[in-house]
Amino acid sequence: MKTEAVLFAGVAGFFLVTDVLYAVWSRDPTGTAALTISFLMASLVTFFFATNYRRKGLRPEDRGNGDIHERSGPVDFFSPHSIWPSLTAAGMAVLALGVVFGLWLFLIGLGVVLAGVFGMVFQYARAQG
Repeated sequence: MKTEAVLFAGVAGFFLVTDVLYAVWSRDPTGTAALTISFLMASLVTFFFATNYRRKGLRPEDRGNGDIHERSGPVDFFSPHSIWPSLTAAGMAVLALGVVFGLWLFLIGLGVVLAGVFGMVFQYARAQG
C-alpha cells in the first residue's frame, strides 16, 4: 500500500499545482472547482492507502520474499440469498426515471434505494444482549 500511497500523492500534487496555476491564470471558477475536486479525491485515496499501510504493514505482494499461499483463503463473505441488492437496483432504476419524469418519481426511487442500502448494511446486524 505504500507504493500506491506515494503514487496517488504524486497525482494529488499534480492536481494541486495545476489547480493553483489554472486559478491564477484563467480566473475560471468551473475549471478551478473541477481541479480542486480532483485534488481532494486523489488526496482521499492517498489517505486511505497510507492509513492501511500504517495499520497492516507490507502485503505479501509488496515483499520480495512473499509467497502466493500467503494471500490464499476466503476473500470475503457474500450473502447467498439476499433481496437487498435487487431492491437497490430497482430503486436506482426508478430514481433515474424520476430524473426524466418528475420529482415525485425521483423521491419514490430515493426511498427505495435508501431502504435497499440500509437493508444491505444491517442485514446481518444482531442486537447484543
